[in-house]
Amino acid sequence: MPTDSTEDPAALRDWLRALPKAELHLHIEGTLEPELMFELASRNGIRLPYADAQALRSAYHFADLQSFLDLYYAGAGVLRTQRDFHDLAAAYLARAHADGVVHAEIMFDPQTHTARGVPIETVFAGLASALREARDTLGLTSRLLLSFLRHLPEEDALRTLEQALPLREAYADLWIGIGLDSAEHGNPPEKFARVYARCAELGFRRVAHAGEEGPPEYVRGALETLGVERIDHGVRASEDPALLAELIRRRIPLTVCPLSNLKLGVVDDLRRHNLARLLRAGVMVTLNSDDPAYFGGYVLDNYTASATALDLDRDELATLAANSLQASFLPQADKARLLDRLARAVARP
Repeated sequence: MPTDSTEDPAALRDWLRALPKAELHLHIEGTLEPELMFELASRNGIRLPYADAQALRSAYHFADLQSFLDLYYAGAGVLRTQRDFHDLAAAYLARAHADGVVHAEIMFDPQTHTARGVPIETVFAGLASALREARDTLGLTSRLLLSFLRHLPEEDALRTLEQALPLREAYADLWIGIGLDSAEHGNPPEKFARVYARCAELGFRRVAHAGEEGPPEYVRGALETLGVERIDHGVRASEDPALLAELIRRRIPLTVCPLSNLKLGVVDDLRRHNLARLLRAGVMVTLNSDDPAYFGGYVLDNYTASATALDLDRDELATLAANSLQASFLPQADKARLLDRLARAVARP
């Protein structure tokens, strides 16, 4: 079902919006739009070093991952109360719902907040209230992935896990897994072997960032040492043919974020992104937005930009949506129901 080169872009976007899809690589702190940042700063008596939201947005020019992270962590400083975390998540979920997202697996960084004196209970409570609200009012299901910051020592991650575990029962419907994010350079997966082993014992689902700025060896380390079920990013796996073959054979999903990769210089032109090559080679690729407030595109923007830049046809775009549902941590019955819904949406003219 090829895409007609003369097709109206608005018509393609409407078709893509109608496809039920999951978002699997989304940092909730990275959805903090400048307008909301200023609102929360005012609410909490915080002075930002920018004149207004437009001046802040104009600062979003990143040389690399670290330059983005510096601004990202500074921006998160406006998040102080349960209401703040609720409003942050609610705003993202409304945007995701409008993009056709039916399920989201949301990463959050408690260490970013506890280091500022925000109790971990506040973070959980605020996020959970918004997620449950979206489930009940929008029909959008979601789960939480507690992500450890890899630039900090593993002991800090272990302490964070122990702080969070008493909350597990209260949020059993939402908190299902853990992840690993922040700067890859100098922070290989093996650094976090103990905390991942502990999480495996506890029955948590496990993902990790690897192969974005880090080498293919980080992808292999995440698989072999951390025992992850999904690789976040993973685009540099294509540099290692044996690793790529293993990803295909094992059906390991990659949660690829094209606009993020472009904004951070992982690729210099979206037309040269390896997303299409990975997909056509048989890798279980999914499309996601990563930190959309900073990178200028939510999930639907990533679908439409990739379709145009990489000449993806409608069959391939439908496969990306199906991959997102299959790669989720939803129960099989829920996946089957959503895949059937997707098939009906694809069949509509």
